[in-house]
Order: sequence, then structure tokens, then C-alpha cells
Amino acid sequence: MVLTPLIIGHRGASAVAPENTLAAFSRALEDGADGVEFDVRLSRDRVPIVIHDASLKRTAQINRFVGELDALELQQCDVGSWFGPVKGENNGYAETVPTLRQVFELFRQTNALLYLEMKSDEADATALVAAVVNEIQNAQIAGRVVVSSFDLRAVAMVKEINPAMTTAALFEPKLSHPLSTIRRLKMIDLALEQRANEIALHHSLCSARVVQKAEEFGLPVVVWTVDDVNWIKQGQSLGLKALITNNPAAMIRCRDG
Repeated sequence: MVLTPLIIGHRGASAVAPENTLAAFSRALEDGADGVEFDVRLSRDRVPIVIHDASLKRTAQINRFVGELDALELQQCDVGSWFGPVKGENNGYAETVPTLRQVFELFRQTNALLYLEMKSDEADATALVAAVVNEIQNAQIAGRVVVSSFDLRAVAMVKEINPAMTTAALFEPKLSHPLSTIRRLKMIDLALEQRANEIALHHSLCSARVVQKAEEFGLPVVVWTVDDVNWIKQGQSLGLKALITNNPAAMIRCRDG
């Protein structure tokens, strides 16, 4: 029996391991997560690699942009040492920036769901979409990957290349202009216009009315990023498909009781 909502590790088990690394993804699996969420950008030589920020400054302490380095150079960048000790655990992570291909290889023998968020600007969106779709097809893993983006045009591009791929439209609140209920409901229309299969909402945008409308149009709802275990009951009550969390272990303990 599949327990719901599904628990998806945000950038892996990023509360206890350095985000978007093979260590964080492995830890999420060990903790029992149903899947992981991660971010993909293009290297200078147009290889899809897994990292959130456009810059290497925060996680590698290198004042360079991801797009300025080739994939092989990025794979030599230490993105594990920055991660401080958590609850007494050793922070000696020898982690480098993984390629998307390496992440797919890690999950090849699992049943885990993979929420892949494309990070791009207007200039490289087309190239990123093409590279991501190509890697998914080569890995023969499309049945377990949900491709998402805040750039809804990129979501539509995925469908143009391969209509069978599962996509999700991402939405976040605008701090300067909080969304009214009517504008929140408009998110469903926007997702449908781009032929998205799911809708992934920042937790502040999730409401019973939004979920109800999404369900009416066959769109499962995923909520990010939540670490409060009270979201388990809320997610079950609303009928959410999944919760994306930094700490899969804590959420799973609450859900599975």
C-alpha cells in the first residue's frame, strides 16, 4: 500500500547532508523518502548538471558562475565541505557537483520519483530543455521523472519534444503582490495552458479551493518546501500527492507512525 502524501526530499535530504549531492540523494533513500527533488542547470559545454544556484559562491566558495565552467571542471568543485555539522554528525563530505547522468545512474535500480526542476534564463532555456529531455530518454527513466520549472514556456517545450513526459508547473508567491484567491485559481489555468500534468505550489499558495479546482482538471498537487510535520495531516485532508521537505526522515516518521 502506498502511503500519502508522498515524501520527496528537497535537494535530497538537505537538512542532514549537503544539498543536491549524491550524498544527499543517497541519504534521502536511506531515510525512506519516496523520491527526491533537485535542480538542473547547463555547464559551459552544455552538459546538464545538478546545482541550485547560478553561482558557485554559496556551496563551493568559488566566485564563479556555473555557466562559466565545463562539466569536468564543475565535477572537481567541492560542494560538501561548506555543510556544517548537524546534530553531531560528521561534516566531512567529499562531494562535488554531479551531472544529471550520475543522478539518474544512482536511482536506476530504485523506484524513487525524481522531481527535476529546470533552472534557466531566457537565453539558454531551449538548450536546457533539449539536454534534459535527451538525458531522460537515454536513461530510459521517463516513467519516474517529473520535469518542472517556474518558466512555464520551458514546461511547454518539454511537451513539444516528448508529449509523453510528465511535467509540473511551479508557482511561488510574489512578496510585493500577495495572490488573492482568484489569482491563485488562475494558476490552474496557466498550468493547463502549458499542458502540465501536475502543479507544484509554495506552501503559502496551497488552499482547499486551489486543490479542489486542480483535482477537477486532473492535476495532482505537490507542495514545497515544508518541514512542519503538521503538514502530514493537512496533506492527507486536502488529498495532496506529495510534500517536498528538507527532512524526509522526520516527515516519514510522522506519516508512517
